Amino acid sequence: MKNLVGTVQSKKIPFMESEVTIRKLSVKDVLVVQELVKKQAKSKDTDDSQLKLLRDILRMAVTDAAEMTDADFDTFPLNDLSTLSEEIMKYSGLGDQEASGN
Repeated sequence: MKNLVGTVQSKKIPFMESEVTIRKLSVKDVLVVQELVKKQAKSKDTDDSQLKLLRDILRMAVTDAAEMTDADFDTFPLNDLSTLSEEIMKYSGLGDQEASGN
């Protein structure tokens, strides 16, 4: 099992009539997401904090998204970004497993 430390699992999923590669979040990543969710829950500006959380999750898990700016993300339809985030959560074991086929 030690030889698997640091292994990254990924898959391609459809996004806006194209494909993107997402990676499965590690336990460490999930803990970071949980902290972000706690901060978001305490925020007075829930809409802005929810968008920040969405962007942070996408930066963590979508290949080539780490360097994207908030303005870059703002050019995409919100529904498509939300669906992509949900797929990341499912793939990482944090969502509706039945719907993801995992």
